[in-house]
Amino acid sequence: MKAPPLPPSSAPAAPSLQPNLSRRSFLASATTAAAGLTLAGRAAAADRDWTGTFPVRYPDPDIIAIDKRFAKYKLGNTPIQRVYHSPGMLWAEGPAWNAVGRYLLWSDIPNNIQMRWLEEDGHVSVFRHPAGNSNGNTFDFEGRELSCEHGNRRVVRYEHNGGTTVLADKWKGKPFNAPNDIVVHRDDGSIWFTDPGYGSLMNYEGNKGTLEIKEAVYRIDKSGTIDMVTDDLFKPNGLCFSPDYKKLYVADTGASHYDQAPKNIRVYDIVDGRKLANGREFCSMKLKMKDGTEKSGFADGIRADVDGNIWASAGWVGDGYDGVHIFAPDGERIGQILLPEICSNVCFGGAKRNRLFMTASTSVYAVYVETQGAHIT
Repeated sequence: MKAPPLPPSSAPAAPSLQPNLSRRSFLASATTAAAGLTLAGRAAAADRDWTGTFPVRYPDPDIIAIDKRFAKYKLGNTPIQRVYHSPGMLWAEGPAWNAVGRYLLWSDIPNNIQMRWLEEDGHVSVFRHPAGNSNGNTFDFEGRELSCEHGNRRVVRYEHNGGTTVLADKWKGKPFNAPNDIVVHRDDGSIWFTDPGYGSLMNYEGNKGTLEIKEAVYRIDKSGTIDMVTDDLFKPNGLCFSPDYKKLYVADTGASHYDQAPKNIRVYDIVDGRKLANGREFCSMKLKMKDGTEKSGFADGIRADVDGNIWASAGWVGDGYDGVHIFAPDGERIGQILLPEICSNVCFGGAKRNRLFMTASTSVYAVYVETQGAHIT
């Protein structure tokens, strides 16, 4: 079946500086204003014009410094931009940056396609169809695309010659639940992925079927050997390595199906490059809202920057919460990027790897930050 047509990209024009203020004034006001904002203190993300017809006034009010540690990462003269939107796109996920091709790749899971955004002119087109209802994507250190396929319950690699290699489709003779997100270790090329099973719980994002194994995190080594590295999360979802590749962070979204599951991100020490130890909570997704109530959504896709901060997509609460939450290496929330949609995943990209791309429901957003992604995608 042919995928539904998608309208052309809607990329907002960059706003201009106000003539009565200098660039230095803007940068100074950015830090001052950001530091003074309270947690989830605005509703601007839902109200602003995302087409670019009416530009946002700098500093962007939806980039919020909760802690002074975030001030140095927040640029005072740059906006959050919606680089693509389509009502035909149903659930954008799995962004991955290809530095050689200078494009962003992502999945639209229900439409069973992968999309591509070209950096040079913002052109968007269907990259792959069918795509196995793919969710998480990344590129290995040889430039090959890796994808987690909900529909086929497997992890695949797309080869330079156009072929497809199945890297993992069974664990001890039973099919995986529905692989979700994926990363590659720098030191040994091993591939780590999560298997929470969302794509098999309904036909909308895959093929409805029985989950035959416990939700878990797995590792594939260079020889193709698959090992379970932990099954102590309820539904392991997004994952990323620390900048030095000595720790693994994993978001747990098990509260979607298990009442006793926490809404948090866990962190583990990597032992001998192959095993996980000392699993503990890195951060909670609970947030005190403007009205004084405490609410907790889900962290989904996560990425680390070069300083060890964790940038986590966040959603399922509403305005003032949904978007991206930034956590310092000690697990304290230091910043937010508010979006008008549920954010599913993030990755760093661009020529200097200093542009954060965010897949969010029916749109893709981007914002420049004063840091860089710790990994190639």
